Amino acid sequence: MENKEYLVHLISQISNFILEAGPNRMVMSLHQEEDGLHLCIVDSTVRTDEELAEISDALNSAERPELGEYYGAMGGSDLLGAARLNLIGWQIKCGDVSRTGNGTKIDLWLGGDRFDSSYFSIPQADE
Repeated sequence: MENKEYLVHLISQISNFILEAGPNRMVMSLHQEEDGLHLCIVDSTVRTDEELAEISDALNSAERPELGEYYGAMGGSDLLGAARLNLIGWQIKCGDVSRTGNGTKIDLWLGGDRFDSSYFSIPQADE
């Protein structure tokens, strides 16, 4: 997939997952560099510790971009919940999941070995 198509596909996948919970608010931020990118999604859905752990586990499965691209093209928008997150997890370097004051924040990191995610973090309100 071309970079733009890949990003649109990834944004679509994570948006579909977030919207399944019916949030009142969803905000996305994309920061791109030559060697990687950071996609941050903040929503208004308050999730339990167990839900946050499940999301984190699914997003941090073994990186398998060839499977993510293949199944992403086949699966389209029909995947739900954990299946969609596993698909995203195969495509990214890592995913961080945290609770915000009134919702959830998901950070997705993609990049080569030189990519340093610490340069692209969006600080929490209390930091």
